[in-house]
Amino acid sequence: MSTFSGLGTALSSLIAQRQALEVSGQNIANANTVGYTRQRASISSLPAASVSSMFSTNNGPGQGTRVTGIERLGDLFIDARVRSETAGSAYLSARASAYTTLEQGVGEPSTTGLSTQLSNLWGAFSDVANTPNKDSARAVLLETANAVVDRIATLYDAAATQWTQARTTTVALVDQVNTIAANVADLNTNILAITNSGGSANELMDQRDQLVTQLSGLVGATARVRDNGTVDVLVAGNALVSGATTTLLVVTGPTVFSGATAGQSVGVEWASRPGIAVGLDGGRVAGLLSVLAPPSGGAGGILTEAAASYDGLATKIATSVNALHATATTVGGAPGGAFFAIDATKPASLGLSVAITDPTEIAVAAATKGALDGSVADKIAALGLATDGPDATWSAVVVQLGVRTASATSRSSVAEASRASAASQQLAQTSVDVDEESTNMLAYQRAYEGSARVLTAIDSMLDTLINRTGLVGR
Repeated sequence: MSTFSGLGTALSSLIAQRQALEVSGQNIANANTVGYTRQRASISSLPAASVSSMFSTNNGPGQGTRVTGIERLGDLFIDARVRSETAGSAYLSARASAYTTLEQGVGEPSTTGLSTQLSNLWGAFSDVANTPNKDSARAVLLETANAVVDRIATLYDAAATQWTQARTTTVALVDQVNTIAANVADLNTNILAITNSGGSANELMDQRDQLVTQLSGLVGATARVRDNGTVDVLVAGNALVSGATTTLLVVTGPTVFSGATAGQSVGVEWASRPGIAVGLDGGRVAGLLSVLAPPSGGAGGILTEAAASYDGLATKIATSVNALHATATTVGGAPGGAFFAIDATKPASLGLSVAITDPTEIAVAAATKGALDGSVADKIAALGLATDGPDATWSAVVVQLGVRTASATSRSSVAEASRASAASQQLAQTSVDVDEESTNMLAYQRAYEGSARVLTAIDSMLDTLINRTGLVGR
């Protein structure tokens, strides 16, 4: 082996150690960069040169070393778990938030809640029963009844407003999904071009992984890595991103709250395949869709179910009071008509109104007991204690809402803890340890200095051979 070959060996080491040192420097520079995955230079030894001869042998050492690549020290399985946990957590968080907002809107128990106003209504009927000859008690009854009507309408309007806000948010999130998907496709194109030219696109891969995780949180997306380094993003088993191609999503369904009307749900479809639902099973968008679903939507229908309960309560109050009020007579002896009225063209919660405007039209006397009797008003007041009365119905609604809110919040907290655990595991795998990188830098520096020393030694040997050989004795 030629003495000159040692120069190439030392040079290869100088180049390899310098490149490895640059990688450590890149890691330290991005120690605080969110989403950065630490890298390592893969260094491999070069084999000894082979001579093209049938019986040739070479007992010399190899020809040095070289950097064969720069690896990202991530873990595909941990990344997949983070995305799965993120999708589940975002879905449950959206539902828990909807339940919490709805519960706050109900405002029970409180002095301004519907249960308190119902109690005031039955108390007002009791006061009229005790003093049927006083117009003031009857006027208070009408005001109290109107307050109940207004409160039920307010609850319905709050659910409708929350529904509209949820739909608007869904549209904004789907637009964000389409934008992120386009960015992922662009990154796929750039990464493929760089890797085909022999370069390193690790930083672009970091950006792409962050975007895919965002898509997981939005629509429960999963990733499938191709052999060429590009990533296909799948949503419900279908490709949202395939290489450099994206498929847009669109929000369909009613834009106006239709209350408890079944069969009118908001959905997400493929823009290129109208009528084909995406079938989301995770992510915040899926959680919002479950909130916007009609009551027949299985696990969904939070807001439409609430609207249906408000309508049911309004109908219950009207029918219960009207049934007794119709059997009574007014002070003037006229038969009592309907105390409450419901406009059939509107949801019961919005169509409910007090049919009586004149206090003298309130009928509280039994037909055979005289004009100043208040026995029917006592029966109406007793509705507040009935096991199947409006108060019991409303109490069941409030209790059910409270239980579901607590359950949704608990499930969301557990899912978030699981997501945080997966994220911590991912961070432990991919984050930069400055102490470790400092140690690596020192090792690469010493190796570089050793290679330089070898180069100096070989140069000295060559100097002896070239300039000093044959000079002895002259």
